[in-house]
Amino acid sequence: MNQTLRRVAVIGGARIPFCRSNTLYADQTNLDMMTAALSGLVDKYGLAGVEMGEVVGGAVVTHSKDWNLAREAVLGTKLAPTTPGITMMQACGTSLQAAFGSAAKIATGQIECAIACGSDTTSDPPIVFSKKFAHRLAEVGQQKTMMGKVGVFKGMSPAELAPLPPSTSEPRTGLSMGQHCELMAKEWNIGREDQDQLAFESHQKAAAAYREGWMDRLVVPHAGVYRDNILREDTTVEKLATLKPSLDKSGKGTLTAGNSTAMTDGAASVLLASEDWARERGLPIKAYLTFGETSANDFVAGDGLLMAPTIAVSRMLKRAGLTLQDFDFYEIHEAFAAQVLATLKAWEDADYCRVKLGRSEPMGSIDRAKMNVKGSSLALGHPFAATGARIAANLAELLAVNGGRGLISICTAGGMGVAAIMESAR
Repeated sequence: MNQTLRRVAVIGGARIPFCRSNTLYADQTNLDMMTAALSGLVDKYGLAGVEMGEVVGGAVVTHSKDWNLAREAVLGTKLAPTTPGITMMQACGTSLQAAFGSAAKIATGQIECAIACGSDTTSDPPIVFSKKFAHRLAEVGQQKTMMGKVGVFKGMSPAELAPLPPSTSEPRTGLSMGQHCELMAKEWNIGREDQDQLAFESHQKAAAAYREGWMDRLVVPHAGVYRDNILREDTTVEKLATLKPSLDKSGKGTLTAGNSTAMTDGAASVLLASEDWARERGLPIKAYLTFGETSANDFVAGDGLLMAPTIAVSRMLKRAGLTLQDFDFYEIHEAFAAQVLATLKAWEDADYCRVKLGRSEPMGSIDRAKMNVKGSSLALGHPFAATGARIAANLAELLAVNGGRGLISICTAGGMGVAAIMESAR
């Protein structure tokens, strides 16, 4: 038995344009969008009729009918119908975590190729009723007679018919991700001006990426949409400064609609393979996925909800024998501008690095000119489960063109973080 781990090649990715929720994709489902992203990848790399080792991915906001989402998406593409589809979810880290699992199977020889993917929509959320009314409906199915069925509703209050609005608040705290991030901004003294500046830069870099044709490498049209519709090429720091705080309205809040990611619909995918499989198909290797790490913190006890990536990156760098400065590109998911800035401050903070990361010295600063050079989630959008695949595909392109090494850092709900290292194949 061969015990040598193989290198995991990143061939490239494809995604559909990301759109603000309840706009251009208002009638699209997670299945529609995941199928479109996969189909774009199939067409791009000539995978029609090919049996992949697996397609792994999922969605965060999803209906119970999508219990087999990845497999159904596979069956909607030109991939061989014998391709397994595995549905999984880890909040905003879903598609990057999917890539880790598939990469491990490729590295050990279990499979030769895989696609990691994710889709999300808040335009098509699951609408549920109260538990009491749901129990009545379940009981109706157990009744044998019409009188019995009618009797189930005896004493029912009209209030039971009120649907429960979808919520992404943390069950353990009752706070939304934005409310948690507002607390982080206060803890780390992240100012409003710095947040708006980071958001402005994200939009400017994403707009430049579109103008230079960069996004043509990554984005495939879907449902008549050709471009991310959250991107604001004409935004300015002055315009962002006029927006009112959206969460803490006491006069001390700093998070606004402009420096926080918008609710987004979209899907993305990324193709991984062994070197042999890529060469046999004549597919150039853009990069290698060399390290991955997942972490969690005790946010219920007061750790910042979105600070777990600081832990994941620290652990991963120790395993890799690298420092925070040993990278040519940094892809740090922009859930909120404040979250990015708090992460950077934490790595620079001696006490945090000692107490939370077990380090004798601060990890230090990064060269901000190397961070999110083609824009990120504040400008492009954040369909929760799709963001990891978007970032991995974008970084692979950067490394293919420029060479070097890249770092990925993604925060997720539940106080978790997902991080990865990718290296150029050049």
